[in-house]
This record gives sequence, C-alpha cells and structure tokens, in this order.
Amino acid sequence: MSVSVHLLEEFPLLQSLARGELENLSGHMHLRSFARKAMVLSKNDSLHELGFLVEGRLQGLDFTVDGRSVGLYFVDPGDYFGELTMVDGQAPAEFIMATMKSTVAFVDTSIARQVILGHQELARAVMMRLARRIRLITAQRTLLSLPTPFQRLCGLLLQLPAQPLDNLTTIEPVPTHQELAMMINASRETVTRAFQQLFAQRVLVRDGDSLHIMNLPYIQDIAQGRIAAPKA
Repeated sequence: MSVSVHLLEEFPLLQSLARGELENLSGHMHLRSFARKAMVLSKNDSLHELGFLVEGRLQGLDFTVDGRSVGLYFVDPGDYFGELTMVDGQAPAEFIMATMKSTVAFVDTSIARQVILGHQELARAVMMRLARRIRLITAQRTLLSLPTPFQRLCGLLLQLPAQPLDNLTTIEPVPTHQELAMMINASRETVTRAFQQLFAQRVLVRDGDSLHIMNLPYIQDIAQGRIAAPKA
C-alpha cells in the first residue's frame, strides 16, 4: 500500500521537507500492517529499511544466549526506527516487535539516507536521536545492575516517558507487565506482585491506559537505594 503525502506530513522528522520532496519520498514508501507480537524487523533481514510508525506500538528487543528476551525501548506513533542501519549500512542491532496491532511506513535506507543527508536539520535530528538512544542504553545497563527486581522496576518507572498532569507524574500508555519484566530482567509474576504492593499503598494509581505516580519521592528513594525495597 502506498503512502500519502498527508500522512508523511504527520511525522515530526519529515515536517521540514518541502511538498515536492515529500511527494518524491512518498513514491518510494509503502505501508505494512502487523499483528500483535509479530516481528516487524529482524537482525537477520537482508532488506534494510527505515520505518515510521503510523499506529500501534513497537518494542525494540534482543535475546540472551539462553533465549530470554530483553526489552530495550518502545516506538510510539510518529516515531521511527532503523536509523542505525541507515547510517552505517550494517544489519539491525536489535529486533523490533509489535506490542499491539500496528501499521508501519517503510522506505529503503538508501533513499532515506539521501534525503536526510541533504538537509542539515534532518541530519542533526537523527544525530540527536542516536545520542539519546546511547544514553538510554547506558541508563538501562545501570538499571540492570540494581540488586532487586523491585528496585529495578522503580528505576524503570522513572525512566519511562512521563508527563505532569494535575500535579502528578503520569505514564501513558503503560507498558504491560511482561514488557516491563523484559526490561528489568525479571519475571512477569514478579512485576505483577510489585505493582500490587504499590497499588495497595497508593503509590501508584491505574486509570485506564494511564499510570499515575502518587508518591514520586517514594519511587525515587527505592530506585536510588535510600530506603530498602520491599520483596516483590
């Protein structure tokens, strides 16, 4: 399925492009739909593409030598992935999986590279994105060094994108317990038990797809080891 210029105008990375440039780019792009838990991008793919998420949600992940999955980051609508392959031409460094039914617009990395290198503001945006990704991975490595799953979960809650709402810190959308478990090297059951404790103490409140942090200092104290983490 082809990609309309109107749709391309919705992606923040491409909004500075002129109409004619968008029309040319749209001719090289196509849409693909993915069911929940479908693999969107594999480290073994021979076709290298830059992907823009139209709807749904994706998760970057990898696997340990014993087959356990490790969650790395999330991709939300309007965001893109595959930029590392676009820059160095090598195979993807991780897998991308759909966490819900998703639609993605793809373009070959050679085409995307020509467009981005031809515009200083786009090239700078991709550079900043790669820098953020490196900082995120560094922070996650530090997170995984924390001694208990409860402490790692609190640290992860502080790292997830959040917004202030009515003087509360709100995470939206909330990853599933399984997705969180993959990011802190714990079982889904362990994460569920930790959330049950935090809900019972009114430290967290669930509101549909939103998660309100009612006691941010408590989460910070647990994550930073200032108070002992309960056993999940």
